[in-house]
This record gives sequence, C-alpha cells and structure tokens, in this order.
Amino acid sequence: MIDFAADSRTTSVDKKTNEPADGFLPTRRSLLSRLRDWDDQDSWREFFETYWRLIYDVARKAGLDDGAAQDVVQETILAAARQMPGFRYDPARGSFKGWLLLLTRRRISDALRERYRHHPAVGAENQSNPPPGAPMDDCAMDSELEALWNTEWASHIATAALANVKAKANPRHYQVYDLLVVKEWPVREVSQTLGVNIAQVYLIRSRIGRALKDELIRLERSPGW
Repeated sequence: MIDFAADSRTTSVDKKTNEPADGFLPTRRSLLSRLRDWDDQDSWREFFETYWRLIYDVARKAGLDDGAAQDVVQETILAAARQMPGFRYDPARGSFKGWLLLLTRRRISDALRERYRHHPAVGAENQSNPPPGAPMDDCAMDSELEALWNTEWASHIATAALANVKAKANPRHYQVYDLLVVKEWPVREVSQTLGVNIAQVYLIRSRIGRALKDELIRLERSPGW
C-alpha cells in the first residue's frame, strides 16, 4: 500500500544508489524504472515529494479550491501508479512531462466540470467572461491547462536549479548571492554585513549566476523532458 502524504522535505540522496538527487527536476530514468514496483515506498515517496506541489499549484490556478486541488494531486499520483507497471520510456512517443500533464489535465478537467455541475448558476450572469470552472469546449480547456502547466513547470525548474546550486556552492558564497540577488540588498550592505570586499561580492555573484544558468540548461535539456 502506498502512503501518499504531503511532505515539504526534499530527497537529497537517491536511496537506491546513494547518489545525489536532483532536488526537483528531472526525474531520473532509474526512478521511473523503480516505480514499476508498487511496494517500493521510498521511490514512490520521492516521486510524490517531487511532483505534488507542481500538480497542486496548477490545480489551484485552474480555479479549484484547496480540497479539490488536494484530490487532484492524489488522483493524479494514483493514476500514474496504475499505469507505471507497464510504463516504458520512449522519447519518440513524447516526454514524461507531457504524459504527467495529460494525467493531471484529465483530473482537473473532471473536477472543474463536477464543480460546475453542482453550481450551474456560477457565471450565468456573465457568459461573455465565464469564471474558472464554467464549461468550455475541450480544446479551450486543454489549451488553458497546458499554458498553466508550462508556466508552473518553468517556475519549479527555476526553484530546483537554485536549490541544486545552493547544495553544491560554498555556503558563504551562496549567502552573498542570496542577499544580493534574491533578497536584493545593496552591494555595500552585503559587503559590510558579511565582511566581504565589494570586488569579491561582484565576483561571487557572477560565479553563482553562471552556475545557476548552467544548472537551468542541464535540467531543461535532460533526457525525457
């Protein structure tokens, strides 16, 4: 029995290989292979921790409330679990990203239609600009959800890249980058607070920034995505 419980922790080490995990994206082929075993709790938890927030955020931005979005997460992961025993990675048939989008989109679409079925008066006074959840043709709904998915996917990749760079960087150097770039402190204030001269602050920003750019490219170009 797989226990899908939301957990804010991320997996830092691949439990099967003892190799560093990627933090968020992309899912390694080795993990996909292990997911064929329904009883592999560690791998399924890693998969859940990797994707639940992405699926949840897309569902929420599609117009679902918290409870419905949580249901979409559970149903999508369970749908993946049901299909995974026969899953074979074949880039000619499309990316894993697209496959997971298809599973998620179906659950969100069903939830939106179900909500509208129980509240048909929602948006009835403004048919020219229906609210989220009002019925629309399948092509329009699919297009909206795909756009949401791509936006959230890019956001999560950026978050993953930053987390991966932080894990590998000198902690003090990352602190300089975090204060200067993420928190937008003035250069002089960063220099004085951390006791690092201004020239070093600029050098560290450049090096961490370059590492972040390289990590983004690596994640975006990884096989299967």
